[in-house]
Amino acid sequence: MAVPARALEAIEASDHDELLRAVDGLCAARDWDGLVELRTYCQEAVTRGKQIWAIDEHIRYRLALEAPAPWAGPVVTEGPARFTLGPLTEVVAQHHTWAELDPHLEPGPARAAVAHERVVRGEDLTGADVDLGVFELPLRLQRWEPRYPVADYHSDRAEFPRPDPPPLRPLDLPEKAASGEPDGAAEALADLVRVWVEESNGRATVATVEGTASQAIRAIGVRRAWGVRLRPADAFAHMAWAGASGGAHGRRRGMAAGRYAAWWAATELAGLDWPPDLDELGDALEELRWTIWSDGPRVGWVLRLAVEDPVHGLAWAIAADDAV
Repeated sequence: MAVPARALEAIEASDHDELLRAVDGLCAARDWDGLVELRTYCQEAVTRGKQIWAIDEHIRYRLALEAPAPWAGPVVTEGPARFTLGPLTEVVAQHHTWAELDPHLEPGPARAAVAHERVVRGEDLTGADVDLGVFELPLRLQRWEPRYPVADYHSDRAEFPRPDPPPLRPLDLPEKAASGEPDGAAEALADLVRVWVEESNGRATVATVEGTASQAIRAIGVRRAWGVRLRPADAFAHMAWAGASGGAHGRRRGMAAGRYAAWWAATELAGLDWPPDLDELGDALEELRWTIWSDGPRVGWVLRLAVEDPVHGLAWAIAADDAV
């Protein structure tokens, strides 16, 4: 099917609404060659000053999400997309298996990111031909990892589910506690929400104490709190969710990046060298005490986590928020 004449007229008029209808029509007809052709016309018009670059990016997004792998793969590895609903490496992994995408992804960081996005969705890609230095993580989930809260992309919206915390109960906080000097573990916890702080309206406070999780929460400045212990896998899911998220206005990093951020934080909290021994890290996670907590109702993006290392008498807590 050729590009509709009304779409060509819409390009000259910079009519975004008509162009979006044309994109919808081509996707509904599964005319992927026609969609690529429309994109070519849009790109040429941009060089003439037409303000339709957003349509070009939307076409890339729709190809990555809906088109078969021969069309979807190349638009992902041609480079980052700045204004799509999420990173195309994550978008393309939603409906395409690695076997489908593998022949159509050029070597490079994007190819590796797609592989890791498929891993967080449950594929075992051990031995896959990707650059292992991009994320330095195993290409299969470990026994102690969670079922990650992956994104759900649609043609016009995206959903980024947060792990549901269990019911909380009042915590017994001390009268006072002082935070010590930030260490590597504190910095790794802060990095989970770096995008919230640097690219959006977010705030984050991290405390490090010699003591318990309750003391670390109090050292943040909280007087009353509610919380509950988490299994390590559940804590991992919360950390990965935060690390993947862009908060209210920041650029989403994707769950592959979120998984990496969670691994980095866990390795620092456990006091291990990077990259960690897989079994050693799993055992260390079981020794740490993980608490999800709250100091009252919040809207927007929220991370409240405390971690206690009873063996070494250390604890950390993070309070991070971002709102529209």
